[in-house]
Amino acid sequence: MTSETDALFPILTLESVLAFQFSAWYPRFSSLSIKSTVIRPLTQEFRDYLDSDGVFVPEGAEDLPAGSTLSDDEGDHGDDDDDDEDERRRFAFPDLDARIRDAVSQYGAVFPKLNFSSPRDAAWMLPASAPLKCTCPADVYLLLKSSDFVQHDLDGELIFDGCEARVSMDDTTVASPPEYELELVLRKWYPVDRSRELRCFVRDERLLGISQRDPNYYDFWNEPETKDKVLHAVKSYWESHIKGKWGESNGDYVFDFLLTRDLSRGHILDFNPYAPRTDPLLFTYNELLALFQAHGTHPELRVVDSPNHPAAIRNAPAHQNNMVPLEALAMSSGRNAAEFADLLQEEIQKSMQGGDE
Repeated sequence: MTSETDALFPILTLESVLAFQFSAWYPRFSSLSIKSTVIRPLTQEFRDYLDSDGVFVPEGAEDLPAGSTLSDDEGDHGDDDDDDEDERRRFAFPDLDARIRDAVSQYGAVFPKLNFSSPRDAAWMLPASAPLKCTCPADVYLLLKSSDFVQHDLDGELIFDGCEARVSMDDTTVASPPEYELELVLRKWYPVDRSRELRCFVRDERLLGISQRDPNYYDFWNEPETKDKVLHAVKSYWESHIKGKWGESNGDYVFDFLLTRDLSRGHILDFNPYAPRTDPLLFTYNELLALFQAHGTHPELRVVDSPNHPAAIRNAPAHQNNMVPLEALAMSSGRNAAEFADLLQEEIQKSMQGGDE
């Protein structure tokens, strides 16, 4: 890495990346976060399922035939399609299905993630009124299978990208990463007001900056009293519950935080590395470096405090490139939004039922 990069970011090691896995940090902060169930390790067969082509539900996940896929050509049911269907590998995870159903029974509904990533880019697959709300194993599999984000957690090169190589006693580079086991996390689902989500940047155990996560304008962020209240609430919470308790990475981390309705307290949503892979949102890492070098004692809060804020002006629907498959875009031609939404849901249901009309 260049000296400029060295200044912008603390050294990231293979081991410190693993500290940001959900199963690594959650036991320490479980009382401060959303109730969650961790299923670990997952089998190689489950990895193969996530890596396989198409979006389909494993056998037994729900009363749906296995092998259905959103990539099927609905207009062609010739012999070639039948042959492809016969050759497609079938998957079934009865033990995992049972554990997902147990979590749904315990929590009412769940939203899933893997070690590091959640399928937020696939939220469009489930009803917009309850994004990411899973009430059966099929919902969980559908989100994971439709997400580009969770693919990150399947690729060791991506997971450990940018890490400083480990060196052995004889000064030779150790190429193999530490042991990495895929895990499924089922978190208790409840509706989240995204306007109250924040991302907080900590370097060398100093809280440098706090950024609004959702780049939309909300009236209450335009009130100076509200900003002062939030700054005090987050700083006090961090000092009381997180500072000095992280332990890894020399106190370098980013945590996502959900404020309570009265903006006086909150819940920890996630921890992320203080690294280029973590979006600095309304900051840049150069600006965070300047705050770090200034040795100030109070963090800076950045929010979208005006409809004319640059972040609000350039804002587009979150994960818009992941929201619909190419087949769906083709269907949209000449239809208004309501007609397209109805048709898309109809096509999804057809694909989940096998498309064998």
